[in-house]
Amino acid sequence: MSDERKPCAGRPQRTALFLSAFFDELRRNGVKQVVISPGSRSTPLSLVADASPLDVFVDVDERGAAFFALGLAKASGRPVALIGTSGTAIGNYLPAVLEAETSRIPLLVLSSDRPLRLQGLGAPQTTDQLKLFGDHVRLFREMPEPSADAQGIAFARQAAREAVIAAAGFADASLGAGGGSMLDAAPVHVNFPFDEPLMPDLGVEGLFTVGRTCADDRTIPPRIGAAVGLDAARAQDVARLLAGKRVAAICGECSFSDSHGRRQLLAWAHAYGIPLLADPLSQLRTEDDDAVIDGFDAICGRDDMPRADVIVRFGRWPISKKLRQRVRANRPLQIAVDVRDTRDETCSTDVFVRTTPGGFVDAMMAVLPRMQEESALPDAACLAEWRAANEAQRARVAAAATAGDGTEAAYVARLLHDAPAGTLLFSGNSMAIRAVDTLYTRRRECLTLMANRGLNGIDGTLSTAFGAAQQFHQTTVLVGDLTLLHDVNSLALQGEMMLREKLYGALRPCITVVCLDNNGGAIFDMLPQESDEPYFERLFLTPQHVDFGAVAQGFDVPYAQVESVEAFAEAYAAAQGVPGISLIDVKLPLRGVKQRYAPYWK
Repeated sequence: MSDERKPCAGRPQRTALFLSAFFDELRRNGVKQVVISPGSRSTPLSLVADASPLDVFVDVDERGAAFFALGLAKASGRPVALIGTSGTAIGNYLPAVLEAETSRIPLLVLSSDRPLRLQGLGAPQTTDQLKLFGDHVRLFREMPEPSADAQGIAFARQAAREAVIAAAGFADASLGAGGGSMLDAAPVHVNFPFDEPLMPDLGVEGLFTVGRTCADDRTIPPRIGAAVGLDAARAQDVARLLAGKRVAAICGECSFSDSHGRRQLLAWAHAYGIPLLADPLSQLRTEDDDAVIDGFDAICGRDDMPRADVIVRFGRWPISKKLRQRVRANRPLQIAVDVRDTRDETCSTDVFVRTTPGGFVDAMMAVLPRMQEESALPDAACLAEWRAANEAQRARVAAAATAGDGTEAAYVARLLHDAPAGTLLFSGNSMAIRAVDTLYTRRRECLTLMANRGLNGIDGTLSTAFGAAQQFHQTTVLVGDLTLLHDVNSLALQGEMMLREKLYGALRPCITVVCLDNNGGAIFDMLPQESDEPYFERLFLTPQHVDFGAVAQGFDVPYAQVESVEAFAEAYAAAQGVPGISLIDVKLPLRGVKQRYAPYWK
């Protein structure tokens, strides 16, 4: 062996052992899935991850891969690892990292990098990746170059544990579907420098077992329990703030995702006489209970909106802009319940209760007997008035089924009616989520509703939905045409899912993409920018004239174009249960969306 090759001796073995210890510890601490966006410098990470027991997905588009991993984590409630190469590739993860930060999603970004000796010298695909995502991640760690001595292996395992601890937060990751772990989760970034040769030796002895402190896998997450809570004395203090007052509860995204938590909340609402203003992403609209107020957005736009003296808010603010405006204008006493911060853009929080929504409800139920003895319950008239207003709004929404073929409402109403029980409905932003908010009334058949509402962006929507779909047998994705265009590369995942089925026997979920295709940004007809001047069409409506049939054919995605509700119902029914991605293109007019929705919002 020549002298110049001696420094590389043993590097493939060291790299394999170091990374296998890292990935093994991720797995032992609850990580089950990893998404790889392929590249050269990330070869060690990719090959070792692929050789591990982790479930591996491959997406060649870095931006899409990051959102796909986001969707996996969003639906499972567990940290998901994301592997990328150096340079601009890792920069493409930023939009998903920002969404993960704001939506509290446990995303583990594992980036590869050039070694220190190549930094700042113009080496290709090399940039400063130290703290690349700044304060948008909870933890950044710069890893040393791989070593296989006892200290190096111990550090690799500890770094993996620390990454999972930081990403998952305090809650039990086994809750899944956004439950529990989403309350305090966050993205994490771990940067790995690798020198050549990049190929790890996967035949080295001790792969994945080196440095284990015990042979048994963990049966609980690495971090459990919360240092937050509401004791009996404080619960009584809160209850007395509600005594004799007209009280409403605002339930935001993921505030009550599991059925047990929803039952407890409903028991509290009925015992205290409190209406539950339920955002569609709260999952409360799966409960057919008249304390669940699903039409509050439209009600908040009316002069006869029932008054509330106190509001109790769980989670982030709902989609409804009208609700936020009324709270600002009326200024009721606001009690915000959250484990981390108020997330109150109205700047009107009076009392912040640092606990989980479930912990708050349990504490309030525990003091109920005393509040009843003291006749210190809220004014039940508030719940009665909200119920009456909500039933009137539900009658308006019921008319959507006969609104006509040229209206978005008729198609969305039919979709919500026909979606099979157990379906994941993943909504895009802009008009799609607003249509769902307006038309999705409570129902007996359970749906799970998700959306990327952290930053309300339209990029990466399909990739996120396709990631989340891996946890469900059937998924419907409702988007507009611009949202589809922003993430059209995600349709390439049709091939990845087919390959996984061929290689591993992995069942492909049924994913039906429903595109409300009005050929542009129709939502701007609802906003102050609306105008008949020429600039409005070019800068805001942005008509695109895309042949989605040709696009779908290029990705081997079954396609149907429909222009009537009856044709949509037939195409949607035919797509259910069919493995893989299919696309239904609903043709709609670009202008006039404000007038088409007016009957449901007035």
